[in-house]
Amino acid sequence: MPLKSNFNDKQILILEVAETLFAEKGFDGTSIRNIAKVAKINIAMVSYYFGSKERLLESLIVYRTSDLKNQLDNLLNEELEPIDKINKLIELYINRINSNRGIYRILHFEFTSKKREQNLQAFSELKKGNLKSLEAIIEEGQKKGIFRKDVIIPLITPTILGTFFHFHMNKPFFENLLNLKTEDLYNNYIKTNLTKHIQQTIKALLIYES
Repeated sequence: MPLKSNFNDKQILILEVAETLFAEKGFDGTSIRNIAKVAKINIAMVSYYFGSKERLLESLIVYRTSDLKNQLDNLLNEELEPIDKINKLIELYINRINSNRGIYRILHFEFTSKKREQNLQAFSELKKGNLKSLEAIIEEGQKKGIFRKDVIIPLITPTILGTFFHFHMNKPFFENLLNLKTEDLYNNYIKTNLTKHIQQTIKALLIYES
């Protein structure tokens, strides 16, 4: 998998235009021709750099998420208690998703069919890698007798992401309910209150009842 730093300026322009169009029109509703037109480049250049639209999307996933793996690897090696690692992992996830809502919206709400999932190898590799990091932290906590042995690890990530996406997909409702009148207030609420709520939820799933 290529790293984010491997893309040149022209490729980054194409990727960022594609991300905007995919988020606005959907993957099926966006053509290579649309992307080339908005980026003001020759259509052949898009094909030269990325080949197909599917490969372009894979590159976009890499561009937006490649440094997350490094952050998770660093987290695994930190001298922290397992629950503190879980809390930092949740912070990483929520900050990353909230900062890159466009690509995550495309991935989580449009690419649900098996056919598309098979075409998105980069996304599958990313999810598998993230799950391995989560498994390593939880298994460390289980060995120390801190975390429950009956935790269904693959369901932890959907619990984290599902809470965030429900909150975000109902943004107008929560803005009104919680008096989040500006974008700064909304984003700050996600970083503090929502993140803390998710951390408390996951802790309740992991820790033995006293």
